[in-house]
Amino acid sequence: MKYHALPTTMELNWLRVVGPILLSIAAAWSLDFMMARRGLLPPYFQLDAAVSPADRTARLGRRLLAGGILTAILWIGVFSPLSSLGQEVELDLAGMTAPRLFLLHMLLVFSLVCWYGLGFGGWALRQPTGAMGWPAQLGFRTPAVGREVGIGLVVGVGAWLVTLGVLLGVALFLWQVVGEEALPKEPPPVIPWIAALPLWIRLLLSLSAGVVEETFFRGFLQPRVGIAASTVLFVLAHASYEQPLMLVGVALLSLIYAFLVKWRQNIWPAIAAHALFDAVQLAVVIPTALDFLQDGAGNGLTQVALWMGFAG
Repeated sequence: MKYHALPTTMELNWLRVVGPILLSIAAAWSLDFMMARRGLLPPYFQLDAAVSPADRTARLGRRLLAGGILTAILWIGVFSPLSSLGQEVELDLAGMTAPRLFLLHMLLVFSLVCWYGLGFGGWALRQPTGAMGWPAQLGFRTPAVGREVGIGLVVGVGAWLVTLGVLLGVALFLWQVVGEEALPKEPPPVIPWIAALPLWIRLLLSLSAGVVEETFFRGFLQPRVGIAASTVLFVLAHASYEQPLMLVGVALLSLIYAFLVKWRQNIWPAIAAHALFDAVQLAVVIPTALDFLQDGAGNGLTQVALWMGFAG
């Protein structure tokens, strides 16, 4: 009979450090491979046999640099939370500032600007029209932005209701089968901290999440790697909350946004739906749920219902 020894603490720590880095490299390489396979490589990343050796070298350098930047962003924003899963990590909320909430969004924007600039040339940043322009490449081009935003707001309300309903069903199932101990007893520490921020910051954060996250995951990644892969990366980017029930809601919302983009062929509806959902959660649902929990309404079905505010 064969058996395998359990990994030592040193081996686990090594995997926690190296694992996210290797996953980031693999994800960036897969993106490059799938873009090439689907014929979606930008002009300055294409290594055509017709170009001169010097030009091929320059294009390869651009492509590698863009891949390196994307690898770093994926490591910071998507895979690094995996290194702390299963460990108790003390978040220093005393040193947390509101601008830090927007850091990941700024990094995602930086990666997109670098990728587009390196792949299409500096002139392309100043030429937004046509198939090579950034609106078309990132899913912004549409003849009627207002109509698409309106569709997104309607779908966003439906997505909010569907997601909370599904999560309520999952939570009730766990509560009945496993017991109340299967449900989280308190929200992640960062959520009450965010809920205490001024309303305008919470609304700005919701808008930033809608615009930047949808541009990166749905406008940039989805056409190039597909709905399944972009959804997995979107869920992993939210894994730092370390609440499985929350990730169920994130995955469901991501799929709704993904198919909305596929249906409308632009990302404006997804931006509107995402921003609306986050705004309702941060401005209404989560503060209300926290008030109930502070008042002691945290047992049984009441606790299950209130947790939907955090899990969504």
